[in-house]
Amino acid sequence: MVLNSNNKKPFNKDGRQSGNRPPQHRSHDSVPAKPGFAARAAATKILGAVIDRKTPLDGMLDAEGGNPAYKALGESDRALVRAILNSALRHLPCIEAAIASLLDSPLPEGARALHHVLVVGAAQMLYLDVPDHSAVDIAVEQANQDPRNRRFAKLVNAILRRIGREKEEILSQVAGVPAMPAWFLARLEAAYGAEAALRISNTQLEPAAIDVTVKSDAEGWAKRLNGVVLPTGGVRLAAFEGSIPSLDGFTDGEWWVQDAAASIPAKLFGSLVGRTVVDLCAAPGGKTAQLILAGGKVTALDQSANRLKRLSGNLARLGLEAETVAADMAKFQPDDLFDAALLDAPCSSTGTTRRHPDVLWTKGPEDIAKLAALQERLLRHALTLVKPGGLVVFSNCSLDPEEGEDLVARVLRETDMAERVPIKPEDWPGLEAAISPLGAFRTTPDMLPLSGGFASGLDGFFAVVLRRTR
Repeated sequence: MVLNSNNKKPFNKDGRQSGNRPPQHRSHDSVPAKPGFAARAAATKILGAVIDRKTPLDGMLDAEGGNPAYKALGESDRALVRAILNSALRHLPCIEAAIASLLDSPLPEGARALHHVLVVGAAQMLYLDVPDHSAVDIAVEQANQDPRNRRFAKLVNAILRRIGREKEEILSQVAGVPAMPAWFLARLEAAYGAEAALRISNTQLEPAAIDVTVKSDAEGWAKRLNGVVLPTGGVRLAAFEGSIPSLDGFTDGEWWVQDAAASIPAKLFGSLVGRTVVDLCAAPGGKTAQLILAGGKVTALDQSANRLKRLSGNLARLGLEAETVAADMAKFQPDDLFDAALLDAPCSSTGTTRRHPDVLWTKGPEDIAKLAALQERLLRHALTLVKPGGLVVFSNCSLDPEEGEDLVARVLRETDMAERVPIKPEDWPGLEAAISPLGAFRTTPDMLPLSGGFASGLDGFFAVVLRRTR
C-alpha cells in the first residue's frame, strides 16, 4: 500500500507505474489488448457503477470481494485504476465542464458509457502524470471495442486531443467550478454560508493527511515519525514513501492511524478510570483503544462479527483488551447500565470526501434523511444504556446539520431524560473555532491550517456530550 499521495511514482508510456509488469489481457476477439487497456476499461466500468448505480467505491476496490475486472489486474494496473478513479471523482464537475465546453451539442441521451470513457481519459490528461497519447489512444480503442460507442470513436479522439493541446487554458476555464455536486453545495451554503461552503468544497481537491493516535509521548513520536503534534494530541505525518506497517512503532503497537477529527469524540469523556463504558458501533476499534487508554472498562459492541474480529486483531497489536459483543445496537439490553456510552453513529460520511471522493456521488438528500432518522433512534436508545448521571457522546463524520445539530436539538426538546454538557473552547487550544455557541464540536475540512510541508485540514465531524438526567 503506497501512502505517498504527494510524490507520485511516474507512469510509463503506457500509463502504468514503473517497475511492475502487468499480466497479459486479451480482448473479446483474441487479439492482444493494448498495454494499459484493461486498467482503463476497469476504471471506466467502476466509474459508471459509482455515478450511475450509486455503488460505493471501497467495496469495488476490495482485493478479495471487489470488482472482477479490478481483481484481475496486476498491482501496477490496480494502482493506475485507483489513481484514475480518485482523480475523476475528486474533479468530476470540472472534468464534465471541460468536456461540455468542447462539444458542439450535448452527448446523446443515454450515452453514459461514452461519457465515462471521456471522463476517464480527461482525468488522466488533466490531473495525472500519464502521457497524453496513451490516454487518448486507449480511450479511442475503448470506444471502438464497444458497439454502443464505435460510431463516436472519432469524437473521443477529437475531444481528448483538444484537451491535450489546450490543457492549461481548459484548466484555467474550469478552475472556478465547485468540486462538489450542486445539491450538496447548496446544503453547505445553507448551513455555513457561501464563502465557507466554497472553502469546504475546495478541500476535496487535495488528498487527506495521515494522522496517528499515539499511546503516549506525542512529541517523541512526532520526532521519530517526522511528524507534527496536532491540537488533538495526535501526530500528523509528512508525505513519505512506503507503507504504514513499515513505520517505526507500528509493529510494537505504539500508535494507530486515526484522523485528527475522529480522535476527538473519545477524548470528550476525560478520565474514565474506574468507570464502565460501552463503545457502540465500535469497529474498527480506534475509539475503543482510546477509551481503554483513558482507564475505562470497555465493552465494544458491533453488529458485525467479522468487524469485531478485525477490532480484536487491532487491539491485540496494541496490547489492549476489551469485552466484545456482537449485537444489533438498537436492540442491545445490558445486564447492568454503563457509566458512559460512545455512539459514533453510521452516517452519510460527507465529512470524509477527501478520503472517499465517491461519497457525494453515491449519496443524495434522501439518504441523509434516512440516516438521520436511524441516528436519532440509536441516540435515544443509547441514553437508556447509561445510569442516571452517565454521559453519552454522540458523534458522526457528516457535515450536514440534519445528522447533527438538528437531530440533537430535537431529541433534547422531546425528552426530559437528557441534558447537554457544553464543551469548553478553552479546553481545546488550537480548535476553539470548532466549538459551537451551544458547546458542540463541529469540525470542517478547511480547519486546522498547517505549514512546513504538512497537509492542512481534517475530516468533517460533529460531536456532542449529553448527560442522562433520570
